[in-house]
Amino acid sequence: QLQLVESGGGSVQAGGSLRLSCAASGNTVKRYCMTWFRRQAPGKESEGVANIDSAGSTTYADSVKDRFTISRNNAKDTLYLQMNTLKPEDTAMYYCATNYGFECGSLTVLNFALWGQGTQVTVSS
Repeated sequence: QLQLVESGGGSVQAGGSLRLSCAASGNTVKRYCMTWFRRQAPGKESEGVANIDSAGSTTYADSVKDRFTISRNNAKDTLYLQMNTLKPEDTAMYYCATNYGFECGSLTVLNFALWGQGTQVTVSS
């Protein structure tokens, strides 16, 4: 059974960087579109951050464009999110997710079949 496990979150000051990882186990995700999304507080709406298809094509939310980079290592079945120039408004629980699709859709449609437990990112001013 496929599982996703996020790691790499933490507390940083504004302007700092973090690199999140999402490791897949139990099955491979190398053919699927993979997405990072975040939720800033329990009960608040989730926001799509970035996605990447199996060929490496990427899409970013305007709020993170030019600051975040999504990538994947298909040999390791691992997804990454490099976050630079972090801002307090980036504070959120970050999740990786998939809908088992080969192509990526819009980041505004967050209807996933599988996601991990999340990793907390806190950015202080």
